[in-house]
Amino acid sequence: MRKNYMISCIIAMAVLPAFEACTPTAAKDEKKVNQDNKQLVARGEYLVSVIGCDDCHSPKRMGPMGPEIIPETRLSGYPSSRPIQKPDSNVTKQGWIMLGPDLTSAVGPWGMSFTANLTSSETGIGNWTEENFIRAIRKGKFKGLEGSRDLLPPMPWFVYKNMTDEDLKSIFAFLKSTKPVENIVPNAKLWEDLK
Repeated sequence: MRKNYMISCIIAMAVLPAFEACTPTAAKDEKKVNQDNKQLVARGEYLVSVIGCDDCHSPKRMGPMGPEIIPETRLSGYPSSRPIQKPDSNVTKQGWIMLGPDLTSAVGPWGMSFTANLTSSETGIGNWTEENFIRAIRKGKFKGLEGSRDLLPPMPWFVYKNMTDEDLKSIFAFLKSTKPVENIVPNAKLWEDLK
């Protein structure tokens, strides 16, 4: 009995330091992952700000100096509560493109398009994968789905597709960290649907 007790003590003395040595490493690794994610999100927030995502994807209201982003609906796309007004097709027949007053909608030869909800809501990109996001930007595919329709103007995906993988992953990490805004953006409308 005493021999078994001594063997157990020796094993415990040998294993315990090894176990304790692993625990701080795991905590350090988790801390590093959290720090890396914070840096990724911060870089994504910076990129979203400088490449102009808010210009089209954020609803605005008129302020004393012109249009201002509505903070509580930032990046939520065309407001679903806003009525859709039938655009003047004569303007587009003359080669013009029209933008809605807050830039969340556009009309052109394709019909009428509405900017997407980019918040972390399930009505936005909440259930998207990083792969969906990268495909949407690199290949210009609606919701980043293979076989889906092309993204419509004025979304400049053909410019953004040149961003690095790290840039796109950073933007996606930031968008996934945003406050979810429930907003189901209307589907694009072809001219036949607008008559």
